[in-house]
Amino acid sequence: MESGEAAREGTTGSAAIGQARRRWTLAATSVGFAVVQLDVSVVNVAIKPIGDELGGGVAALQWIVSAYTIAFAAFILSAGALGDRIGAKRVLIGGFVLFTIGSLGCALAPSLGLLIASRCTQGIGAAALVPSSLSVLSHTYTDARARAGAVGIWALGGSAALSGGPLVGGVLIQSLGWRWIFYINLPVALFGIVVVALSARETTRSSARRLDATGQVLAVATLGVLAAAIIEGGQRGFADPFVVAAMVVALCSGAAFVLVERRVRHPMLPMQLFRSHAFRWSVTIGLFVNIGFYGFIFVLSLFFQRVQHASALLTGLYFLPITLAVMLTNVAAARLHKRFGARACVVASALLVALCTGALLFVDQGTDYAAIVVQLVGVGAGIGVIVPIITSTVLSSVGAERSGIASATLNTARQTGSALGVAIYGSQLGRSLAGGVRVDVMITVALAVLILLCGTRLREQPVGHA
Repeated sequence: MESGEAAREGTTGSAAIGQARRRWTLAATSVGFAVVQLDVSVVNVAIKPIGDELGGGVAALQWIVSAYTIAFAAFILSAGALGDRIGAKRVLIGGFVLFTIGSLGCALAPSLGLLIASRCTQGIGAAALVPSSLSVLSHTYTDARARAGAVGIWALGGSAALSGGPLVGGVLIQSLGWRWIFYINLPVALFGIVVVALSARETTRSSARRLDATGQVLAVATLGVLAAAIIEGGQRGFADPFVVAAMVVALCSGAAFVLVERRVRHPMLPMQLFRSHAFRWSVTIGLFVNIGFYGFIFVLSLFFQRVQHASALLTGLYFLPITLAVMLTNVAAARLHKRFGARACVVASALLVALCTGALLFVDQGTDYAAIVVQLVGVGAGIGVIVPIITSTVLSSVGAERSGIASATLNTARQTGSALGVAIYGSQLGRSLAGGVRVDVMITVALAVLILLCGTRLREQPVGHA
């Protein structure tokens, strides 16, 4: 009897320990995703104070944002493959370490060059964190319902951090200075390293999954050189020999990337995924959404701080309505999708974004914030509906065995859009900030129209159809 009771007590104790370890793993992976998303948006309100201290024109400030998103976009697919090969727990810890090193480098950077290099390091760390955190979470929660709840918490943390980034940045800059938007990452990342090391389970490893080194080099070259050409084109003019040469190199490396991915045995980007009608158009929409949204946010931040002379804190507060609108409509998107379908939701949301951004065409230094806040809320509401719907459409367009690579491909397209958006929108600000903002508003309207047209091509289709 006593031995039986002791065994039952031991089993109960082991279950409690296992549950505690799962909760700590969920906390660490969610915090990791949140800090990655925070650093996508938090820097926007720090652009002016960084420029005031370290110098540099609009082009240099664009690189502060773009260096992170280019590295993030270029390495995320390879990071997922590396996690499959050596274990996602190891890659997750490595991602936290790189993110810590990059954040410390940003916080201590004495010059723009070192700050931009440290942002690249952050981006590579972020690329390792995102797929590996989700993989570790999937292996930690083996029950389907429990896993769904854990992934929901993980995603919510990222959305909240991304949406709250401008406000968090404004508060830190106003009270402690811009370097603290990077210092704050250090205890968070160290928490992640310790907790993952002690609590997380290692994932199944597959020696069959090879790294696509050639594709990786071509991806970095294409994204980096293309962003450089667009950013420098805004300063030097697009007929400048350097800009023309960079465009040619980007085009050639992009074409070579497609050819390599079609022929290698283990491509970082399986091109056959694009045979799916729903997958192809959803990824295209994701690219256009991020070009428009993140380019627009970058320009608005400069407009509020440099044209209307708002503080970093006030700029963060100005962005609060648009970020709240994104979060609220993220929650409502699933219900709207179920009732009206993907096509109707995307088309209506894109039309809303086009109308609201078009109404901002005549903003200038004297425009009161009250006159534009409704339009900003409309933009946020439209984007907040589109993104969850295209994500769901991408996942339903492939079989479960390819959901990971499909999700990673959409994420890559969106992060590429973020980098290109900052480059394209910032390139219009070379001569006149106020005039450049108007051009960027027209670009946003055009992108919204393109999203609308792509949305008309979406068709509801059964899961696994490709």
